[in-house]
Amino acid sequence: MKIPTLALVAASLSLATPLAAQNNPVVVELYTSQGCSSCPPADAILHELADRDDVIALALHVDYWDYIGWKDPFGNPAHAKRQRAYAAAGQRRSIYTPEMVVNGQTDIVGAKAMALAKAIAEHAKETPKVKLALARRGDIINITAEKLAVVDGPMDVHILRYTPRQVTEIKRGENAGKTIEYSNVVEDWQALGTWDGMTPLNFQATAAGSKPAVVIIQSAKAGPILAAARLK
Repeated sequence: MKIPTLALVAASLSLATPLAAQNNPVVVELYTSQGCSSCPPADAILHELADRDDVIALALHVDYWDYIGWKDPFGNPAHAKRQRAYAAAGQRRSIYTPEMVVNGQTDIVGAKAMALAKAIAEHAKETPKVKLALARRGDIINITAEKLAVVDGPMDVHILRYTPRQVTEIKRGENAGKTIEYSNVVEDWQALGTWDGMTPLNFQATAAGSKPAVVIIQSAKAGPILAAARLK
């Protein structure tokens, strides 16, 4: 696969950039692996998205390519489990890398910058169904939310942390000899609980340290992401 230049990637993704940051950012999940030769172009695209305020770009490294000669230090079987849940929800029989999932709904194969830009723009236009707010006091994050429209079924409340930049010199496997900079590498993803939306949500979570924290409210069983917010 030909790796797109950063200039081309940036130009493509700029088509989805709004004039002002959104109150309800679009979540882009990239399922990737250091053992996958097709993944570096998608990693480069996520790098271009990482600093945007209207997008929460997340790199979820999976572990199922570790057997081919290089163990991804960021790989986590929980990420593959989440990816399989998306596949089941979309009635897909298999999972793969690189895969982009936008707002829990739109599946994009590979490193298709134009398709991703279009999906981000479309989801940014959606009317929010949930209002979410975060506030930090020391190591405690207060999470409040209220339903703004009809939502089918219960919702799951997630919290995660990420490291904004990670660099790895890959010595074996399909990407041997490459040094790759990764953006927004996800770690410590936790399910805080469920919310029926009947009354306002008021949760607390512990988030020690300085790494950014993201809270996601998502329809159960890997459904649409209804709201997301980030504390940097």
